[in-house]
Amino acid sequence: MNSIYLQEILEGCKSNSRKNQKELYKLFFGFSMKICLRYAESKDEAIEMVNDGFLKVFTHIQRFDGSRPFQSWLSTIMINTSIDYYRARIKRLKMEELNNTNDSEDTENILSKLNYGDLIKFVQKLSVSYRTVFNLFVIDGYSHEEIAKMLSISVGTSKSNLFKARQQLKEMLRESAGTYLREQF
Repeated sequence: MNSIYLQEILEGCKSNSRKNQKELYKLFFGFSMKICLRYAESKDEAIEMVNDGFLKVFTHIQRFDGSRPFQSWLSTIMINTSIDYYRARIKRLKMEELNNTNDSEDTENILSKLNYGDLIKFVQKLSVSYRTVFNLFVIDGYSHEEIAKMLSISVGTSKSNLFKARQQLKEMLRESAGTYLREQF
């Protein structure tokens, strides 16, 4: 995409031009959807997150620093919007019981065994707390300390949620591989 074209669209958005807002939404919907799908329980929820994220973009577009990449700013907004959904969900749901026992089992890299679509399907099956920590740590690269601050949880809870998310993903992977083998024979 032409950076001059993007700058023109962003300037139009700063002037509350509905045409430019629509164009920006169309240009970055797919990018935003990829981010929100990782955190959402369903495609519909991800679309809702994307729409809420774009509302924040249009409301706070004056804060965007044009000397920095727009996609980075947009990514931060979409991740934070997803975290807001997590927090709202946590208020409605009772947090899952967590224990801090960590097995010394090998933590193989699940991501290397799956394509992106399979990974999203498996990640969406995780509980909201496991899914959110997994995404923030593994996909988005946040530290446990940063995650703990963002989600108002302890560092130990963040580590425990990540460990348990990986365990559940491994089990899903084993079940998926077993189903595949049974179908072949």
